[in-house]
Amino acid sequence: MFTHRRIERHQLPCFLQVFNRVTDKPIGFLGNASESGLMLISQLPMMVDVDFELRLKIPGPTGECQAIDLTATCLWSHEDINPQHYDSGFSVIEAGEEYSQLISALLNYFSFDPLQASA
Repeated sequence: MFTHRRIERHQLPCFLQVFNRVTDKPIGFLGNASESGLMLISQLPMMVDVDFELRLKIPGPTGECQAIDLTATCLWSHEDINPQHYDSGFSVIEAGEEYSQLISALLNYFSFDPLQASA
């Protein structure tokens, strides 16, 4: 028995865009995230060993946008398998409780129910 995805793949970039907190300009999309780090997918490589002020804008249930701010250091950046895209790994230096709540929500949202998956 197959368990269906809760979200279509093409919807992910709409919800997981990452912005430069200082300029409020988009810099890429969240590739993956944990409490201690994240991967950014962008069209330009990121500077390594530099601290970035990042902002995630998460849409709320009634259309309002919640900003989640964090400071992270870029540890590595290399070309993605897709042409003209780069993957960059960041270590989170400082983030509020909202970031921890986002990680928990993402883990819950993209996890399969263990009872259904064991069939």
